[in-house]
Amino acid sequence: MKDLLCDEFQNTVSELLIRHQSILDVLSKSQEACARTNRAVVKAVTNCGCIKVEASKKEFPDEASLDDLKTIMESHVKGSLCKNCTEIIEDELGRSLFYLAALCNLLNLNLYDIFIKEQKKLSTLRVFNFR
Repeated sequence: MKDLLCDEFQNTVSELLIRHQSILDVLSKSQEACARTNRAVVKAVTNCGCIKVEASKKEFPDEASLDDLKTIMESHVKGSLCKNCTEIIEDELGRSLFYLAALCNLLNLNLYDIFIKEQKKLSTLRVFNFR
């Protein structure tokens, strides 16, 4: 049985997508939504300051195993998003999800099926799925 929440979301997007029904519009709006998400994260660092980015070149010991890499690697994010930045970033991510579902609709793809397929691939390949 397909996930009802995911299918309901995809159906709602289908009902609400009126102005941007061209696949070219959806692709460009999707790209814009990703850029707005990136900008919101940058503003959390540069305007608000609730999070910081502390990054430098990582040195990997020659004897490090794949399991060791999980502890060696880090996100470079220090701190936590404040309530305002969390809300803004969630809104922007929601917009990205909207256009992802719209693209699925235009290509007659089911978002839940894509989730399942990706989950199976990730669980099968595990750490050999370097991303």
